[in-house]
This record gives sequence, C-alpha cells and structure tokens, in this order.
Amino acid sequence: MEIQYIFELFGTVVFAISGALAGDERQKHDWFGIACFAFITAVGGGTLRDLFLNSYPLVWINDMNVIYAVFAGILLAGLFFKYFSRLRVTLMLFDTLGIALFTIVGLEKAHSLGANNFISVMMGMMTAVMGGMLRDVLMNRTPTVFVKEIYAMACIAGGVMYLIFDNFGLDRNINFIVSGAIIAAIRIVTVKYNLSLPKFY
Repeated sequence: MEIQYIFELFGTVVFAISGALAGDERQKHDWFGIACFAFITAVGGGTLRDLFLNSYPLVWINDMNVIYAVFAGILLAGLFFKYFSRLRVTLMLFDTLGIALFTIVGLEKAHSLGANNFISVMMGMMTAVMGGMLRDVLMNRTPTVFVKEIYAMACIAGGVMYLIFDNFGLDRNINFIVSGAIIAAIRIVTVKYNLSLPKFY
C-alpha cells in the first residue's frame, strides 16, 4: 500500500472528524446533519480537484474505502465527542492534520495526471481547503480561509517545498512526511502567535 493512499485514507478520517466536530451546538444537529458536514469536509476538496482535472470516476465513487473512512471519522467523533469538545484546540489540530495530508495527496495526484508545477500546487491547496469552505458556507459561516489565520498559504508553502525536495531527489515517502509536517508546523505556529496575512484594506 503506497504512502499516498495511506495519507488519503487517514486524511479522510481526520477531516471527517473535523467536519463532525464543527457542527453548531446551538442548532443541535442530528446524526444525519453531522454526517453531511463530515462527508462534505472529507471529500469536498478531492471531488472538486477530480472534476477540474477531469479524473473519473471520482475518488470516493471509485473506492469504497474512502466512504468507510468517512464513516469511521463520524463514529469516532460521536464516541469521543465529549472528550474532544473539552479540548479547545482539538478542532484546529484535526483540521491542521487534514490540510497537511490532503495538500500533498492532491498535489501528487495532479502531478501524476500531467499537470504542471503551478497547477499541481493549486490542486493540492484546493484538495485541502475546499471541503472546509463548503462546510462553512452550508453552516452560514464565513470560511476561515477568507478572513483570518494563515491557512491556504500554509498549504501552498508545503506544496512548493514538496516540489523542491522532489527536484533534489528526496525519497518520495520521506518527502510526503516532511512536506506535510511543514504545513502542520506553519499552521500551528500561526495560530499560536495569532499571525495572519496583511489586510487588503
């Protein structure tokens, strides 16, 4: 089993947990509502990536393991919800793991389909952030990526580093891990120190 596939399944579980935990407690969503948020968060970015790259069938249609991974994430979020909800940074950590994993998975897939370096990095970023954006829109929230914190830029930076390391011949598996760790580190540091990009106006 390739590390890319392991990353994709693990990232799917992580993003499903993130999507489930993001449900608005004031609305008291039922299991179906939470499952929808989890599913959109977990596969929304990859679905848009595949559509743009004209890659069919879509990844979650072609591989039932992706669906099982979403269900696993929903179940874990349900079983440990009270524990997760007591930890202020839990949602951020799951989200961070998700974008770190999915950025590299998306970039690698785009690259394997013949996309150039720029498009591959953009597809990696899209894979990582679009699921969360769709979830936030459905929940009537302004997506985090638009208003605060260094989020998408962390994905772009990690994607660029992946291509640089690949150009220097770094082992592919090690490159996956190192580049994903760079994304996670950037995200955690910027949240901890409340760093953000300059405002447009």
